[in-house]
Amino acid sequence: MSPQPATPQTARAINDRAALSLFASRGALTAGQLQQATGLARPTVTELLGRLGSAGLIEQIGEVGADRRGPNARLYALAGQRACVAGIDVRTDIVYVTVTDLAGRTLAERAAPIAPGTPTPAALDAVIKVLSDAVHAGGPLSSVSIGMPGLINPVTGRVARPVAADAGWHADLAQAVRDRTGPGAVTLDNEVNLAGIAEHRVIGPLGIDSFGLLWVGDVGVGASLILDGALRRGASGGAGELGFLAVPGVGPQRSPYDCAGGLFDLVGLPAVAELAAAHGVKMTDVSHAPYRTELAERIAYGVAAFALVVDPGAVVLGGELGRIGGEPLAEAVEQRLAEVCPVPTRVRTTAVPGNPILTGAVATALDRARAVLWP
Repeated sequence: MSPQPATPQTARAINDRAALSLFASRGALTAGQLQQATGLARPTVTELLGRLGSAGLIEQIGEVGADRRGPNARLYALAGQRACVAGIDVRTDIVYVTVTDLAGRTLAERAAPIAPGTPTPAALDAVIKVLSDAVHAGGPLSSVSIGMPGLINPVTGRVARPVAADAGWHADLAQAVRDRTGPGAVTLDNEVNLAGIAEHRVIGPLGIDSFGLLWVGDVGVGASLILDGALRRGASGGAGELGFLAVPGVGPQRSPYDCAGGLFDLVGLPAVAELAAAHGVKMTDVSHAPYRTELAERIAYGVAAFALVVDPGAVVLGGELGRIGGEPLAEAVEQRLAEVCPVPTRVRTTAVPGNPILTGAVATALDRARAVLWP
């Protein structure tokens, strides 16, 4: 079949979505800036702005150009009131919730402590209540993205097993949220995968489209893998479970449900706290050279797993330890890696401020909501 030209309706939808994507990535724009970015003719841009405004997808937020002659240029931005989205970061003993409007503006932030041993119905009720309280600040809830520890099956979207024995409610949380919001509005992912998505939103535009994120810190030891701009979850959702990586001399691994005896026993927070104490320093004191050197050697085991198996070219240190270690720790890990690994690998610290898991969850929820609500 010979190629068929796009219909006017198809061309308008393509132009509308391209413009909305520019507003999402760049923020507020004038008609002239939008025309320059899209290459569309001025009348087409004028018509497009009118169409998106009538649909409630953009709004005029001000004017620019008061310091020059002639009429001021109107400034347009995404309209957020049409819907809101939620990102949820699930830990074993607390849940964090962020709600934004469709433009990505934060409307509410909440937290719900969940005491160890809380019965599943009570834990689920606490999460649903805090989500409902947060959503009350926005419009209709269009999409929810949940990040939690453990293997999340990419086909079924369900958690294979809870990480902690006293957090059995994790397995039922996504369905409980679906019952509150509707079956199509909720996605579930491993929490470090969401952190990797957040990282890519920052460093992808810098030309880093392939990297591994090694998470060392407050939610355990894990990883996510971004190759050619896409998150790779693996066949069963287990890609990146580096806490289980066998390390010679650490100890026997006892079961597939307990990462004791693996990399976790080298770079998990309990092990790092013990290492720091042995050096007579605080865990955060990476300026202490002997402590930093030994810590970097431990972390290099996990980084080498990325380098030797998938050769991403870059590895990001995330989590609490990756953040507080900063560039000095990243440089020490890179130096140690170069001494033992033939694959050139840049090691860098995370570029995402705040909570990367929530950032990735909100970004995922926004993508899903916009895909439904945009032309």
